[in-house]
Amino acid sequence: MFCANLNKGKFTLRALLFAIVLLYACTEPLSIDVMGSNSVLVVDATITNELKTHEILLSRSSQSDTEQPIPEQSAQLRILINNQQEYSFTEVEPGRYRSDIIFAAQANIDYELHITTSDGKNYSSQPSRLPQVTQIDNVYAAFTQTDSGLEGVDINVDSFDPTGNSVYYKYEFEETYKVIAPKWRPNELVIVSENPLNVTDLPHSEEKRVCYATAKSNSIILTNTTSASEDRVTGFAVRFLAKDNFIISHRYSILVKQSVLNREAYEFYEKVSEFSTSGSLFSQSQPGFIIGNIFPEDGSNERVVGIFEVSSVSEQRTFFNYADFFPNQALPEFVEECPETAVPDRQELARLVRDQRVSLAGFLDNGNGGVTYIVQPRACGDCTALGTNIAPDFWEE
Repeated sequence: MFCANLNKGKFTLRALLFAIVLLYACTEPLSIDVMGSNSVLVVDATITNELKTHEILLSRSSQSDTEQPIPEQSAQLRILINNQQEYSFTEVEPGRYRSDIIFAAQANIDYELHITTSDGKNYSSQPSRLPQVTQIDNVYAAFTQTDSGLEGVDINVDSFDPTGNSVYYKYEFEETYKVIAPKWRPNELVIVSENPLNVTDLPHSEEKRVCYATAKSNSIILTNTTSASEDRVTGFAVRFLAKDNFIISHRYSILVKQSVLNREAYEFYEKVSEFSTSGSLFSQSQPGFIIGNIFPEDGSNERVVGIFEVSSVSEQRTFFNYADFFPNQALPEFVEECPETAVPDRQELARLVRDQRVSLAGFLDNGNGGVTYIVQPRACGDCTALGTNIAPDFWEE
């Protein structure tokens, strides 16, 4: 059975929800038949006070041992507003639904998610309201040292709600960093003939020395102020970057998004987060099936994994350079080792170039007017192996 193959560590929310289904199937095999026709509906649905096209993901637990969720296709989705107006959603790719118009969640309004699957089953959420809107006061980087002596940089958040109504916070981030190919050369290898297969070196046709890579957070980051004297978040670390982390080698930027949740959503994410820790995922004392706020309308005991969340969002970006915290110190090691190899066979070389496996590192003079090319792993001389050569619109030097 595939239960024992659950991965430990960090998950995206969708993967975590699916992991819960698998784990529940392992610990409560008589309560739910994830291997049969009654697979579990998994819902990832959030709307916010951002004016945008909102997105909802639907899937089903796998009916085989592939451990992959099956997109729930051809469903009808709508969000009902105060039991009157509604926002409809359209499937844009299997299991991914987007609102037909842009909208932003408003205060003092009840929102309900309604789902009708292709087999005619109806599901709905309990009413949810937009929590207090609270802005991030500051996002900043600060030098830190862990208890074990590891040096690095914390990305910290400050926030304050004078009304005291926010209390429950969830954080996500998107980080972008500059990549500089450490062994870039002015020329690149280009295939000039297919028959026979052959290459030569020419000046680069585009920027391949400096690029920008982007990654999103993949864990659930929560905090609350329930035990504090005021609703204030101070110096809360949402990201730790070790001194030797390659991504801070040059210039680094992070966009932190703060979501204010209601208590129900916070407690749901708190329970889901427990499943992402190696200590709890396979502990002897497993929590029961995590109940969200989405249920079948026929009153049956069918389980649905997921939650319909309405949250208020604030975001802020910060930048820093490696030298800001570690001046005159050696940069972290490049993400790849860069051994150099001479490849005298032009057809073999052309195949490596065509497969985008190598970049030009140098030449060896054959002594008869010809050269043997020296190559290295592609990323060492071509930054587009790791990111885009177009600077993001928000980028600042």
